[in-house]
Amino acid sequence: MATAHPATPDGPIPDRAAPDPGAILDWYAAHQRDLPWRRPGATPWAVLVSEIMLQQTPVARVLPVYAAWLARWPAPASLAASPAGEAVRAWGRLGYPRRAIRLHATAQALVERHGGEVPASADALRALPGIGSYTAAAVASFAFGQRHAVLDTNVRRVLTRLIGGRELPPPSPSAAERRLAEALLPEPPAVAARWSVAVMELGALVCTAARPQCARCPVAASCAWRRAGHPADGGPRRSQKYVGTDRQCRGRLLAVLRDCAGPVPGTRLEAAWADQLQRSRALDGLVADGLVDPLPDGTFALPGTAPVPGMPAVPGKPTSAANPTFPGKH
Repeated sequence: MATAHPATPDGPIPDRAAPDPGAILDWYAAHQRDLPWRRPGATPWAVLVSEIMLQQTPVARVLPVYAAWLARWPAPASLAASPAGEAVRAWGRLGYPRRAIRLHATAQALVERHGGEVPASADALRALPGIGSYTAAAVASFAFGQRHAVLDTNVRRVLTRLIGGRELPPPSPSAAERRLAEALLPEPPAVAARWSVAVMELGALVCTAARPQCARCPVAASCAWRRAGHPADGGPRRSQKYVGTDRQCRGRLLAVLRDCAGPVPGTRLEAAWADQLQRSRALDGLVADGLVDPLPDGTFALPGTAPVPGMPAVPGKPTSAANPTFPGKH
């Protein structure tokens, strides 16, 4: 378990501030959700898929897509052999669909560099397309039982309140947060991995952003934020607007493409979003992001799902044509 006086390079954490790992681990044992990527039979690939899908996406929305994804692509090789556009189609309405393209690229890299297996090394994981420090640490911890600080939004909020005495963490993780999270990890790697997911679950179920349930918290007595009287960090954080944005427009256009088995004429996209300039801008962005293939005849398709006339389609490779005519652009 953790030492009696966990410390960061900036100095020791006071006894009254250091959380009791046993209390949080016991709480987790009693209250953890039964999620498929946490079950004993979950493969490293399943854990990796879950971590990508769960980025900025609620668990309830992820569950059905995750199940269908792994039923279709139970290993990296099966996804790598499919067109990238099929990954975008299967992503459905999870949002931030570039994650589907990156996950497809990751599957290809796993086949090319690692024999179709997910590597255990955090450094090797970070070298994969679209895999950052958080995802690498999470997969190394949760799939392989290693000792890494896993700083997602929930963990950061718990530690900010418990140790820092503030309501919410800053928008981006700081070096000080990472040092603190590392200092609090129990020494045995397997226990550290379980501690990380336990703190994450505590933030998701009890120490929530809007309505924390302090009466249910196993470490409420040592929480600096609670002892200080729950001071607020200024006004409420502004939520991102969605209605009418380019992001909504992109989603509408992708929905049309996902729902069609073949290429889509520009008139179908025009019907999905009336504003010509915004539609063209959003479509430009989808093409630039590799989410849409413009074809020579003026139609559009998900990447790799429609062959260019006279050129065979290569599984998993976009078949984009140069200088297409976009709807609404003259």
